[in-house]
Amino acid sequence: MKRIRKAIFPVAGLGTRFLPATKAMPKEMLTVVDRPLIQHVVDEARQAGIEHLIFITGRNKGVIEDHFDFQYELEDTLSERGKKGELDALSRDLPGPGTTSFTRQQKPLGLGHAVWCARELVGNEPFALLLPDVLVQNERGCLAQMIDAYSALNTASNIIAVEEVAPELVHQYGVVGVGKTEGKTFQITSMVEKPKREDAPSNLSITGRYILQPEIFDILATQPKGAGGEIQLTDAMLTLSKSQQFHGLKFDGRSFDCGSKIGFLTANIAYALKRKDLAPALRDELKGLLG
Repeated sequence: MKRIRKAIFPVAGLGTRFLPATKAMPKEMLTVVDRPLIQHVVDEARQAGIEHLIFITGRNKGVIEDHFDFQYELEDTLSERGKKGELDALSRDLPGPGTTSFTRQQKPLGLGHAVWCARELVGNEPFALLLPDVLVQNERGCLAQMIDAYSALNTASNIIAVEEVAPELVHQYGVVGVGKTEGKTFQITSMVEKPKREDAPSNLSITGRYILQPEIFDILATQPKGAGGEIQLTDAMLTLSKSQQFHGLKFDGRSFDCGSKIGFLTANIAYALKRKDLAPALRDELKGLLG
């Protein structure tokens, strides 16, 4: 069984829910505390042992590529000013030479199409897919937990990270059906996009982290447009599930939907409260704001 070496990050979205902030800046570069969203998600992938980072970009996304490159003027200035801590931090965050690839999704044709754009860079091996507007806070990252579960299955399965949501909220998510438990995972029996509460197969929602087999690319190549006139990844996964197993993993940790304003603001507070240098003062400020 091939190990997971590559991860796809779809970063071509327009970020319209955060206008005007995202008019000239990619939403993936919005900061949670002092790190861009995309940096948090890349940190998770690198912690999990991912060796090759594949970014699916679009127009006006060049700043993401610049973020993961040297910035000589900045580093020279920091060096001259004796800012060794800041220099070391930049060095730790920088991916190694040849470990990042960038390819364009020229038209916004959906998540499935964005994944398909990475087919030549991934090749014939399983890969991880991480949605950059979802952060998962836990000491051991969500993807690392998924790779552990994938290795334990010892079979070429597909894995989707899931978490419980309130039953009255299932209509906002993709929801999976629950089958036989296998170790820390369970067999997925169905996938339903934004079902009515009475039609939902469970209250376990899909949470923006996937391990997928390369056969998904052939399906996406001919996948008809689905909801919203876009090529939907869920539709392709449903097709693939007819010939391959899908497993769900209830990961440890909490997710934050940073594609929404409330999720983004909550993530900033939650991540800041984990920082020893920020938490005490932030708690005092929050107490004051809350009266």
